[in-house]
Order: sequence, then structure tokens, then C-alpha cells
Amino acid sequence: MLGGRGGNHIRKGRQVLVFWKERLAFLAVPKTGTSAFEVALAPRADMAILNPPELKHAPVYRYNRFFRPMFEKMGAEDMETLAVMREPVSWLSSWYRYRRRPFMAGKPNSTEDLSFDDFVDGYCKGNRPGFADVGSQAKFLEPRPNGTRVTHLFRYEDQPRLIGFLEDRLGVTLDLPRENVSPAMEVSLSPRMEQKLRRKCAAEFELYDSIA
Repeated sequence: MLGGRGGNHIRKGRQVLVFWKERLAFLAVPKTGTSAFEVALAPRADMAILNPPELKHAPVYRYNRFFRPMFEKMGAEDMETLAVMREPVSWLSSWYRYRRRPFMAGKPNSTEDLSFDDFVDGYCKGNRPGFADVGSQAKFLEPRPNGTRVTHLFRYEDQPRLIGFLEDRLGVTLDLPRENVSPAMEVSLSPRMEQKLRRKCAAEFELYDSIA
């Protein structure tokens, strides 16, 4: 289902926003604060992919397979992509806190009875347990062999730069709501576990550190 300009209401959870005239597709990496941007920008978008889930949750490899060919056939060979990446420990902290919400209690993916070290240890395993099976930012953003990649990659922690880019590119002024926020709580990772995470998931840190 596609939504766009002139819609009567905004549905949360839109994961791909396409701005046709500006030749920009916004790919939303989970837990990088993009829900607020989706709510703010959905009325401005020409297309918003709602379903099926396989398309609305569109990593670079899925964008390359489904969206890029369609855009090129419609004359948009110059379509660019934008995405946001969060510092890896902070990203995992957000998932950990998100899965500690009260309604998750008793569910297989709940982290209610786990320490953050336990959660990250599970994430470091080759066969991740359900509670730590939250994907990979590096995999989501991985360039394709044909050269398809994220054109504009921003750090979650550098909101002014991201907002400035969008306001300039789209000709808008953004007033962002707080959306899909994980519960606030103090979370810390032991030095031993952080060292293990950096060793086991080096690609995550290398990509984040490479963002200019």
C-alpha cells in the first residue's frame, strides 16, 4: 500500500519515504529515531511504503532489488538514499530497553530478567537467542555488488546535521515529535563485554566510525 501527499491521516511505522522531485528515498534503520521523522515528513512524501513488511522494512539489499529498478524505469536513475546509524552500544541499549517494556513480560523476546551484559552476550552469539535477535545495522546498510549504497549516511547522535540536510533538501522546517521511544533507564555495559562486542561485531563499529 502506498500513501502520499494529500492523505487524510498519518499512519505510524512507515519505513520508506520517497520524495520524487527531490530524488530522495529515506530508508529507516530500526531504533535510530526515525519514527519521528516519518511522522513529520509523511505528509510531504510522494510515496510511503506501508505494506508488505518485506518492502516497508527495506535494507539496502531490498531497496536494490525492488525499488531501484522501479525508479530507474520511471526515469529516476539519479535517485539517492538516506539513512541513519546509531552508535552500536547505544543501539543495542535501545533494543534492550524496548524489550523490557511491561507488556513484553513473559514473552520469549522479553529482556525483563536479563542484565544488559546478558543481552549483549546473546547478541554476540552466532545463533542469537530470540531476545537478542535484533538484526544488524551494518547488514542493513551493506552496499551491493552493483554499487547501490546509502548516498547520505548520518549519525543518530548528530541530529542537527541530519535535520539541516532534510530541511535544505526538502524545503521544510522540522518540528519533531517524540515517537516510539524506549523506556528511560540507566544502562551500562561492562568493559569485558564491550570488548567482546567490538571483537565479534567489528563491522558495526567500523561502519559507524567511517561516517564523516
